[in-house]
Amino acid sequence: MAGKKYKAAKELVDSNKQYPYAEAVALAKKTNTAKFDATVEVSFSLNVDPRQADQNIRGAMVLPNGTGRSQRVLVVTQGAKAEEAKNAGADIVGAADVLEKIKGGWMDFDVIVATPDMMGQLGRLGKILGPRGLMPNPKTGTVTMNIASAVEEIKKGKVTYRVDKDGNVNCLIGKCSFSEDALAANYKALYDQIVKVKPTSVKGAYIKGITISTTMGPGIKVAAE
Repeated sequence: MAGKKYKAAKELVDSNKQYPYAEAVALAKKTNTAKFDATVEVSFSLNVDPRQADQNIRGAMVLPNGTGRSQRVLVVTQGAKAEEAKNAGADIVGAADVLEKIKGGWMDFDVIVATPDMMGQLGRLGKILGPRGLMPNPKTGTVTMNIASAVEEIKKGKVTYRVDKDGNVNCLIGKCSFSEDALAANYKALYDQIVKVKPTSVKGAYIKGITISTTMGPGIKVAAE
């Protein structure tokens, strides 16, 4: 991170300035030092206490221009819902059979969607899936009877967000190969969502700070609207 390219990129960023979001995403693209198509991420520092149930912010949304990343979707269900999942484009569909594979160490997927009737069995794998952030949850739309819609949204560019113990929400908004307009639109959609889910119990300023960065690029402060 302290290489010549990173230092040169960092010099392009005014650490004392909060940039308008459109300017910030353009600068993020410009200061990307990776040779690969790096991910563009946003970090929100929020004035919340995650220990309070109503301030433990968590959810999901579909970015208007997608994520630029393909997701392998595993659907855990049975009966007619299995066929629905296959028709919707799920990469793997199964029930007890795939749960046994996961128990044995198989993890060739990015997201799990499950119907409510399978959560009792899935819950037994909490120690395996929980630490990896893979346990399905109704708040993120991954525990549902509407399997087709859930799979289609993930394939279109659905992202999940969750506040960490320090009050930060980190989420990707696309790739460096995206146009500035596409990244700006994705950022604005995510920003609006974070504002929308502000807990009513929060007193004072809700958003303490926002930073945009690429996988190997410097952080760029963004002005809250």
